[in-house]
Amino acid sequence: MARTAFSEKLVEIIKAIPRGKVATYGQIAAMAGRPLGARQVVRILVSLSLKEGLPWHRMINSRGGISLEGEGFREQKELLEAEGIRVDEKGRVDLKLYRWEGED
Repeated sequence: MARTAFSEKLVEIIKAIPRGKVATYGQIAAMAGRPLGARQVVRILVSLSLKEGLPWHRMINSRGGISLEGEGFREQKELLEAEGIRVDEKGRVDLKLYRWEGED
């Protein structure tokens, strides 16, 4: 994957999501300057999470839910719960409580 200024910005923002907080794909895209770039966020997570050490598990969908299925769902739920984030049985997180707003 070619690294563009936008993808570099996405990596920077994703790395900044603090422990105990979550962000949505669209939220991160908007913070990086492309409100309709949620799919690019997903591509960055798939291609660079391991290489860049991205906290992929802190990324959820716009409804506050885990988008992965199967083992990925279980792993993400466990990682979020280990950070003190409450996740219901359907994989939903209360965005009012846990959404990161970009503050440090």
